[in-house]
Amino acid sequence: MPENSKNKTQRGFSPKDEKQFSEESVQLLRRAAEEVRYLLNHGYHLKPVTKFVGNHYLFSERQRLALARSIASDDQIAGRKSREIRLTNPEEDSSFDGFSEINIDGFNTMITLETALTGSPVFRGMDGCIRDLAGLHGTYRINEITTAAADLLLQKLESLKAEHVNIYLDAPVSNSVRLKTLLYQRLESLNCSFSLGVSVMNDVDAVLKQSGHVVSTDSVILDNCQSWINLTPDILKDSDGVWMVDLRLF
Repeated sequence: MPENSKNKTQRGFSPKDEKQFSEESVQLLRRAAEEVRYLLNHGYHLKPVTKFVGNHYLFSERQRLALARSIASDDQIAGRKSREIRLTNPEEDSSFDGFSEINIDGFNTMITLETALTGSPVFRGMDGCIRDLAGLHGTYRINEITTAAADLLLQKLESLKAEHVNIYLDAPVSNSVRLKTLLYQRLESLNCSFSLGVSVMNDVDAVLKQSGHVVSTDSVILDNCQSWINLTPDILKDSDGVWMVDLRLF
């Protein structure tokens, strides 16, 4: 557990995380992940499989949730990888022209960044995505880490030479309008050159499932969208104090 997390407002944190995701526990989670993967590849469904395997290993609800959010069948992973747009460093590739449009699952992305920045555990799954265990349940509070996460996101988009960015926020979630206002304020403060549209709406998933150049870690969206960008690992790679639990199996 990162030491500097103790003085921050933490999102997605449980006092038992240090024990449940210790080095020894993670080794057990990886063993369980192999078994979950095997069963998924033989046609079993994720929810009953993670329950069955979780019962066998006497996992907590958070450990089971970590498994469920990190593991998928080989066919699912192959499908996601086939539609993934690999990031290019503009400084290393002079032919890179940037992206004309990027579509972002707002709360999905922001909450994972905030969780990571406050030192709560985040999980690297088989598809390479980083996910959190934060429960939203319609409640979202803006705190001092929200601005830091917004700045990292906007600066990364600027470095990718994005022309226009759409950020979609779920209307039923509290403070969605306040987050919208914050994102516009930070865009202006950072002098970003791309145009930004922040939409507060009821069915974000339906829009993103039909879109391309999507930034999300929602498995339903990733299995249906035209194309997607795995942005969060690139944003966090230079951040200190990130508690990354790697559940990739290959």
